[in-house]
Amino acid sequence: MSISELYGDLRPFAFAIAYQMLGSVSEAEDVVQEAFLRMHQTFQRDEQIDSPRAYIAKLVTRLAIDQFRSARVQRERYVGEWLPEPLATELMPADQVEIIDSLSLAFLVLLESLTPLQRAAFLLREVFEYPYTAVAEIIGTDVDGTRHLVARARDHVRKRRPRYYATRRQREELAQRFFAATERGDLPALENLLARDVTLRVDGGGKVPAQQRPVHGRQRVARALSVAMSVLARTGVSVHAVEINGQPGAAAIDANDQLVGVLGLDIHDGRLQAIHFIANPDKLRHLNRADRLGDLPRDGRRPGDG
Repeated sequence: MSISELYGDLRPFAFAIAYQMLGSVSEAEDVVQEAFLRMHQTFQRDEQIDSPRAYIAKLVTRLAIDQFRSARVQRERYVGEWLPEPLATELMPADQVEIIDSLSLAFLVLLESLTPLQRAAFLLREVFEYPYTAVAEIIGTDVDGTRHLVARARDHVRKRRPRYYATRRQREELAQRFFAATERGDLPALENLLARDVTLRVDGGGKVPAQQRPVHGRQRVARALSVAMSVLARTGVSVHAVEINGQPGAAAIDANDQLVGVLGLDIHDGRLQAIHFIANPDKLRHLNRADRLGDLPRDGRRPGDG
């Protein structure tokens, strides 16, 4: 199989690893390109590759670990809340549907608190279901060390991740009720949809006005959302329902047909547990084309409209 054929076959898999490691579409694409370049150079040297899939997984993971270490230093200096770059569901790897929950914004935010090696070991073992021996080979540790990394990461994730998940239909119905309540400015109805400890995070990156700290609690989040929706309406921004990272969300489109924000909803146990709004234009650039968010209506309709 030629390198171009391998690229077409393995790129979705490679991107899924890189994106979950980095939480950045642009950085993940750079890592994938570099990994395939190195694979191509290996072929040119006539070196034997027994399993191209295993080889690209190793290259992508190690490159992503290095990139993640560098990115963490930059993110410490980031203005306000750092959130992952949103990924339109239409752009998700078709063969990675089974890992869709691990692509959610809430899960990627949770992974940010792991060390680079913990994150790599956890993703390879728990998401991609590699055996410990393969994970150890990929990340360059022994098996006992790998088990320790995975155990620490798993414990961290379990303590902070809800145990019960909503079905797709339940998520869609709750999202419709949420958008209808925010559109009407119905605070009691909105509060009823929010978990008691719900969190709202907004990422403006210092490029646009945004709250620089998370908002916690049902009443405070409901008020903040109501104000935000009113401001958007007054400035001519329309809001359209879309899927973001495999979860219900919305795209905010201005009068010039430009994407100015993406909202992602994290729904568990019949309530909204977390709400993420990405408004940093640098993180929206890859979505600011008509084909990247599906066939959005351009008539000003909002998610709660009939």
